[in-house]
Amino acid sequence: MQIQRFEVGPFVQNTYLLWDDSRQAVLIDVGFSNESEFNMLYEFLETHNLDIGTILLTHAHVDHILGLQGLFKKIDSPLYHFKKEAFLWENFEQQARMFGINAILPPVTPLPLTHNQVIKLQNIEIKVLYTPGHAPDHCSFFIENEGILLSGDALFKESIGRTDLYKGNSSLLLSSIRKELLELGDEVKIFPGHGSCTTIGHEKFYNPYLGYR
Repeated sequence: MQIQRFEVGPFVQNTYLLWDDSRQAVLIDVGFSNESEFNMLYEFLETHNLDIGTILLTHAHVDHILGLQGLFKKIDSPLYHFKKEAFLWENFEQQARMFGINAILPPVTPLPLTHNQVIKLQNIEIKVLYTPGHAPDHCSFFIENEGILLSGDALFKESIGRTDLYKGNSSLLLSSIRKELLELGDEVKIFPGHGSCTTIGHEKFYNPYLGYR
């Protein structure tokens, strides 16, 4: 399996593209915000002969779904979202306006994700882990046979997600991280929603929020 990071949007968000030999790719979060960023994605897909077969969302904060309207003008793929609570999705436009952005969502209905569900796309199996605290609909994605975790905005390199937005809860976020993520194994590589990659082992030792030292 291969993975490509696109650092995009006004919030410098990480959108990820995953694929294997089948050439069917998974797009995780959609932060693209302008024509140049979309062209970067489309040129990459053409160069590598890829099609987007599935779109997964870690959560519905504006920076992670800002590009959905533009994407669905060209791509018609199943979209999955952990709709434990639909408030953020249903109030996207208000979210965007809070940050001075005028944007709308495409007329699509996301398919629901559930905790421990496994999404299969050809040879890629992605396990859904419900990790609330940063947002009430937040989940992370674990690809066990590759040792890869896409942590969204739950866990960053030497930091954790903010909890001052709608239904943010620091105690719940730390519980999610410890229960669902830190138990995956020290060698697991973390691809977060912002910033650079890290590992579970590194975060156990260096992340000041986790209290391991």
